[in-house]
Amino acid sequence: MQSGNGVEAESVAAATDMRGKHWISAELKRLEQETRFLEEELEQLEKMDNASASCKEMLSNVRTRPDPLLPLTLGPMNPIWDRWFEGPQNSSGCRCPIL
Repeated sequence: MQSGNGVEAESVAAATDMRGKHWISAELKRLEQETRFLEEELEQLEKMDNASASCKEMLSNVRTRPDPLLPLTLGPMNPIWDRWFEGPQNSSGCRCPIL
């Protein structure tokens, strides 16, 4: 009867070993797939321009081109409007608590 127990123990060990091999194989395939994904992502990043270079280019374009929605003026359209943005001419005449 002991020989029967030995065969049974060997089949249990073989089944456990097969499950372990399957788990290791599945984990290895998952890691290979993740490695491929990361390599593809790295290739895409290497093909992209640096963000700072793109930002500098956009900033230079914005600074050199006038805004199409704003009128282009070389001076004030109405000089009377300037007094609203210059502030008080003398502080004794101003009663405004903010300025």
